Amino acid sequence: MHMRRGSAAPHTHRPKDDMGIISGKILQLNGWPEGPIIRIAKDAADALWRAGLDRDQALERLTAVRVNPAAYLGDPDLGALAQAWIELQACVEDDEPVALRESPLPYRIWGREFIDVGALAQMDNAMRLPVAVAGALMPDAHVGYGLPIGGVLATEGAVIPYAVGVDIACRMRLSLYDVSPIVLEQRPNDYAQAILTQTRFGAGEAFKGKDRREHAVLDDPDWSATGLLRRLRDTAIGQLGTSGGGNHFVEWGTFELRDDDDALGLKAGTYLALLSHSGSRGVGYQIADAYSKLAMRLQPELDPAVKHLAWLDIDGQEGQEYWGAMNLAGRFASANHAVIHRAVAQAAGLTEAASVENHHNFAWREQLPDGRTVFVHRKGATPAGPGVLGVIPGSMADPGYVVRGNGLPEGLNSASHGAGRQLSRKKAIATISKRERDAYLAERGVRLLGGGLDESPQAYKRIEDVIAAQCDLVSIVGKFTPRIVRMADDGKDW
Repeated sequence: MHMRRGSAAPHTHRPKDDMGIISGKILQLNGWPEGPIIRIAKDAADALWRAGLDRDQALERLTAVRVNPAAYLGDPDLGALAQAWIELQACVEDDEPVALRESPLPYRIWGREFIDVGALAQMDNAMRLPVAVAGALMPDAHVGYGLPIGGVLATEGAVIPYAVGVDIACRMRLSLYDVSPIVLEQRPNDYAQAILTQTRFGAGEAFKGKDRREHAVLDDPDWSATGLLRRLRDTAIGQLGTSGGGNHFVEWGTFELRDDDDALGLKAGTYLALLSHSGSRGVGYQIADAYSKLAMRLQPELDPAVKHLAWLDIDGQEGQEYWGAMNLAGRFASANHAVIHRAVAQAAGLTEAASVENHHNFAWREQLPDGRTVFVHRKGATPAGPGVLGVIPGSMADPGYVVRGNGLPEGLNSASHGAGRQLSRKKAIATISKRERDAYLAERGVRLLGGGLDESPQAYKRIEDVIAAQCDLVSIVGKFTPRIVRMADDGKDW
């Protein structure tokens, strides 16, 4: 629900607690520049919180002020911030910042009714970048850092580390086994133990000593390309075969293949399936952190509203270094999933019959219909070129889908990467009880191992709505239904 400006919500006098405070770091990550205006923005955020808005609603309103400050000059809570932003922009203009387009390039939006105004504002800003040439917004979109989650951005001659994201090559992998999923009911504890003993979850988790996994990716010569990558190889050795916290998972379930499929080499029917979601762990995070900061240092004159979308010249040394590091992180993430699936399948005594996998936080060198070579950033978006298979998951208790791309040019050959959040993590924790979450799981016959309230199914949009909103982007190949779900332990990494 979108609040009106002014006194749309009755003022209540709630005591301050951590749920009502928006930190300066959060404001910076949402596009507010360092300096005195952060204090003014924090004061405005506190006023909105006292008026009854939650954090996400307050951030939406603050973003709206930045997009159109003149409309808020008379607002009792936001007027001071609007005035300060207008004055700051005047100063920035005097310093001759990198010129942004006066208005964003046009771009297609799928499922607009499911997307908050903050995500739209972020995408608008991205489409004002001088290096931007095309874009699209997927129906699972929500506010991210720099580029919204679900945003697809094509640039010319440049790559944007923050438009790839901090979890480089976060990805999906689905393995199918020519076994009836009834085994999950016959031997539930055996299958639960397979994912409990063969996986590690959460920030900083790693395998140690003789338990460390092996894969040829650790011998990739690109680990020697830079000092950063040489240091990160040690991180990779321990974290190979592990998963992050938050929405990352490994889960058993049932897969229904609609029709005989030559690409999968399988007949229509119901199969036992293993689905995983994770990325490049500490390797990708440190690459993203280093090169995002480098890009911002190289462009100090960039408009503060888009400073997190600072780019690197793809032909320059920094751009080439990042491109090589990003692709290495992609290979490491792929190996991560391969190792997880190999170990879990061996523990369960299974042989893989087919698999589907894809990145959804990455940049690809592609061609537009007009022949231009561009760099397509998919931050929380699945590649959906003609005939390309991909996985779009739901939540811990809702179905996911294997899809085949329709190759729609206006969508930049992309689709959503999941259902997309409708509640922030903190709001989910504050408003969804463990009893409510567990009742939802029980109703659908899902056994959860670990998992925080921030990942409750109720925190997500309805996957069926999101899939229906992009029927021109993808065609459904089959449906995955979760049964035994492993995630980071409740509260451990939150």
